[in-house]
Amino acid sequence: MQVGEEYNLERPVAQLEPRAERPQPGRSRRPWLTAVVAFLIVAGLFIAGVLPRVRARATVAKETAELAVPTVVVVQPKRTVASQEIVLPANVQAFKDAPIYARTNGYLKRWYADIGTRVKAGQLLADIDTPEVDQQLRQARADLSTAEANLHLSEITATRYQGLLKTDSVSQQDADNASGDYAAKKAIVQSAQANVKRLEELISFQRICAPFDGIITARNTDIGQLIDSGSSGGPQRELFHIAAPGRLRVYVNVPQIYSRAAVVGLKADLVLAEFPGQRFQGTLVHRADAIDMSTRTLLVEFQLDNPKGTLLSGAYAEMHMKLPGDLATVTIPVNTLLFRSEGLRVAVVNDGKTVLTPITLGRDFGSEAEVLFGLNGDEKVVVNPPDSLVSGQPVRLAQAAGKNASEGGK
Repeated sequence: MQVGEEYNLERPVAQLEPRAERPQPGRSRRPWLTAVVAFLIVAGLFIAGVLPRVRARATVAKETAELAVPTVVVVQPKRTVASQEIVLPANVQAFKDAPIYARTNGYLKRWYADIGTRVKAGQLLADIDTPEVDQQLRQARADLSTAEANLHLSEITATRYQGLLKTDSVSQQDADNASGDYAAKKAIVQSAQANVKRLEELISFQRICAPFDGIITARNTDIGQLIDSGSSGGPQRELFHIAAPGRLRVYVNVPQIYSRAAVVGLKADLVLAEFPGQRFQGTLVHRADAIDMSTRTLLVEFQLDNPKGTLLSGAYAEMHMKLPGDLATVTIPVNTLLFRSEGLRVAVVNDGKTVLTPITLGRDFGSEAEVLFGLNGDEKVVVNPPDSLVSGQPVRLAQAAGKNASEGGK
């Protein structure tokens, strides 16, 4: 009860009513304001703490995805002209080329031709002294004389027995024995004659003669050297080497891919380093008609005339072969090749993704290789592709990346 307030004592106590409290302004809004403030504080903390982390995580994920796409350098294959002139290594040999060995044992008595000597067929090259063979020939002739004497006596006996048989002076058995002895002695004579002939042939091998017209390219013996015909089982020494360079054979190993075009009658040019700017034309005359399994090449033989001996046998040369056909090829760097278990591949970029394309190689130029099939020249081929590269993998071109960077800096 406040001071100065009147109170009616006459009113019953039950009728007394408590005085209602006055509503205080702002008291009912305080809980809502507190909730709003708390929400704003939580939202601020979320924005200030969680949202940057979310953004950072999204940025890291984006950068990771970008880094997962490899950046590659690409090149475009180079087109080549449709003419099919290929250059292949060639070995030049004389049309006739033969080593000369001894056919009898002895010591070299004298030689008459040295390296570079032009000789004719049948010309004497060397003499061999064969004392043992001479003695064997004398013995064989003596044995032949003995056999002939025995044959003559056996012939007289057989003839006499045939006459006595007519008068029954000897038995049939004695006459048959005499005839059989005569036949045996005759065979012995024939054997002795063959032995004498053999030794006479060996004696004739004392003279080493040229088998054909040519040039002596090697002499591997000298006076007094022991000559072994190889009959003892040891290695046989080559005495001379002769070649006929008037006509040459040129052997070329043609890759399998060009084997069908290397036909008999094909013209080709032989080029040697010691004759710059000059070409010597040859004609394909023989082919092996079988692919060498070790090199996968076809061996062919060209022939060309060399009347003045300008070209030397045994020389290394290059054969320029103009193969018929209109096959246009491309060349690519060798560091674009992928060697996989399924075969040779190159990585081609198409619409931002790689495609492992099988190819067939032709010639090898060292830093570049010829592609016969698989590419047409419009592709973008990856240089130094990683071994983990697979088909369908997204990639980024290094040229495109550099261009975008330059545009962003402007």
